[in-house]
Amino acid sequence: LTETVSKTGEKIQVGDYAKYTLDGPGLIRTYIHFNAKVGTMIQIETGGEATAASDAMKRTASDIAMHITATKPLALNKEQIDPKTIEREKAIFAEQVKNKPANMISKIVEGKMQKFYAENCLLQQAFVKDDSKSVEQVLNEAAKEAGGRAKITRFVRFEVG
Repeated sequence: LTETVSKTGEKIQVGDYAKYTLDGPGLIRTYIHFNAKVGTMIQIETGGEATAASDAMKRTASDIAMHITATKPLALNKEQIDPKTIEREKAIFAEQVKNKPANMISKIVEGKMQKFYAENCLLQQAFVKDDSKSVEQVLNEAAKEAGGRAKITRFVRFEVG
């Protein structure tokens, strides 16, 4: 860092960072967008080393990392979304449908929340390379092709600027 600062004359400091390590069989993949301003790292736990080492899993993990870079999911699943975010979204949706019949408001809000989860939870998102499948379905198909199972344990997305 000091060397780069002395060469460029620009003040540089490390902001956010993440370090992932595997505790068992699995793989970690990264994707950096062509503009080098957005990147993602994903950790996938697998049922065995053979599954993790398969070309299908490596390719799918890289594709999912690219998907994360493109879609900016808030969390892996709805359980990981901040409760304050959920309450805020419910309030917004309730305000949008306040003129509907009282017995319908909760059903409409719940439907809108399901759509919110599908758009913002990685596992439920429509996969960018094949929007007829969810990210979870694509991962499960790759794991089956590799002869095992796989589960995304975590991901991180960084954006410069």
